[in-house]
Amino acid sequence: MNQARPRVMGIVNVTPDSFSDGGKYLGAADGIEHARRLIAQGADILDIGGESTRPGAAPVSEFDEILRVVPIIEAIRQASDIPISIDTMKPGVARAAMRAGATIWNDVAALRLSPEAPEVAAELGCEVVLMHMLGEPGTMQNDPRYDDVVAEVEAFLLARAFTAMAAGVAKEKIWLDPGIGFGKTVAHNLALLAALPRFVALGYPILLGASRKRFIAGIDPSAGEATDRLGGSLAAHLAGAAAGVAAVRVHDVRETVQALDVQAAIAGA
Repeated sequence: MNQARPRVMGIVNVTPDSFSDGGKYLGAADGIEHARRLIAQGADILDIGGESTRPGAAPVSEFDEILRVVPIIEAIRQASDIPISIDTMKPGVARAAMRAGATIWNDVAALRLSPEAPEVAAELGCEVVLMHMLGEPGTMQNDPRYDDVVAEVEAFLLARAFTAMAAGVAKEKIWLDPGIGFGKTVAHNLALLAALPRFVALGYPILLGASRKRFIAGIDPSAGEATDRLGGSLAAHLAGAAAGVAAVRVHDVRETVQALDVQAAIAGA
């Protein structure tokens, strides 16, 4: 990996209803094969998810979520030492994932779903991604409003980081994610992307996830399908790289790695 660029986190959704690839990798065998493909394409981290967090998504039981993700994490860990992230809001799923070989807890609820979540994160000793989301997946896109989206997201993320540290999570284990597309309008998302240097300046690694997000179709109405948003995804993640984000979470690993490597090569010429 070119150390001058952000790490690329490849997405493996083992769900029937994710917004971009729901159902495509639902079986364990398909999910494992997809994970191997992303590793071959240059992914630096794999993010495994067993519950969709798309707008309007229905919740999944802890049992079903564990059943979806653990076999894939175990298989990846047997074949590779790549860092594995578990994309879950549930402490019980995070525990099971860490036992299976995951090393990062990526929580779109920023350890808010249950009172014990911050303590569980501290106990696990793993890296933790704290993301901003307005409300919860079922309602987050129902007329989201902010007085100052950048200031409010920044304040939320700092508060969650302090809560995690108060529970015993080491500061160096904490990542922040402004939550592009999670309870935001097109204008809100663009404001957050423009403010990425401000988030980077907070002193925590920043994870940026803009891959195939709906705001891209708000700029280019022809991109109605999630798979039509590669160009917009690359543009957002290149902007993130220029701002200094630590990692980008993407569906299109090969194309993103190539774009980031070319950007880094130009910067180093």
